[in-house]
Amino acid sequence: MTAPQFVPLSGYSELSTELMQRRAADFYGDIRRRRTVRHFSDRTVPRDIIEHCIRAAATAPSGANMQPWHFVVVSDPTIKQRIRAGAEAEEREFYERRASQEWLDALAPLGTDAEKPFLETAPYIIVVFAQSYGLLPDGRRVKHYYASESVGIATGILITAVHQAGLASLTHTPSPMGFLNEILDRPSNERPYLVLVVGYPATDAVVPVIAKRPFEEIVTFL
Repeated sequence: MTAPQFVPLSGYSELSTELMQRRAADFYGDIRRRRTVRHFSDRTVPRDIIEHCIRAAATAPSGANMQPWHFVVVSDPTIKQRIRAGAEAEEREFYERRASQEWLDALAPLGTDAEKPFLETAPYIIVVFAQSYGLLPDGRRVKHYYASESVGIATGILITAVHQAGLASLTHTPSPMGFLNEILDRPSNERPYLVLVVGYPATDAVVPVIAKRPFEEIVTFL
C-alpha cells in the first residue's frame, strides 16, 4: 500500500462575505439562463474553447481519484452522420415500441421525437464515456470506484463550462448506446454515458415552455 503524500493547500483565497454573496447570486443569475437547445447553427466553434471546457470537466472530484472518464470530441461530418443514424435507429425503437405511454406523456411537453438532426448540424458532439476499470501499461486492470457518480459530476461541470463560454448544449442519451463504442472505436471497459451536443443556437431556435420546481420543494435546511 502506498503511503499518502500531502502538500499545503494552494489556490484558495478567502473572500469577504459580501463578495461571496454577490458571486453566488451572480452565478445563479447567469446559470438560470441556460436552456437545453435542440436547434443548432452550423457555425464553426474554435477548438480551443472545447478543449478548455473539457479541461474544466476533468477537474471534477472522482472516487479514489481514478478519474474514470474519457471524452470523444466529434466534428468529422461522416462520423456525425453515422452517430445520427445509430441514434435515430434506437430512438425509433424507443418511441414506437419500448417506451410506455406514461413515459411518452411525460416527454410530450418537450416536443421530442425520433429525429435528431442536431447530431449533424452542431459543430461538435462530445461523447462522454465512463470507464468501469482502468488499464495499466502492463495490461493489469485497476478497478474504478463510483464511476457513474464521478462521470456525472464531470459532465455537470462540462455543461456549465459550455454555458459559461457562451455556447448552447443538449444532453442526448439514446438507449442503448453501445453503437457508439463501435463507431468511435472505444474499448470494452468504457460505456457511453452521455452525448453532449455543443454549438451556437440557431437564430430561430425555440425552447419549450417549462418551469423549475419551487425552491421550497427541493431543499430542506435543518
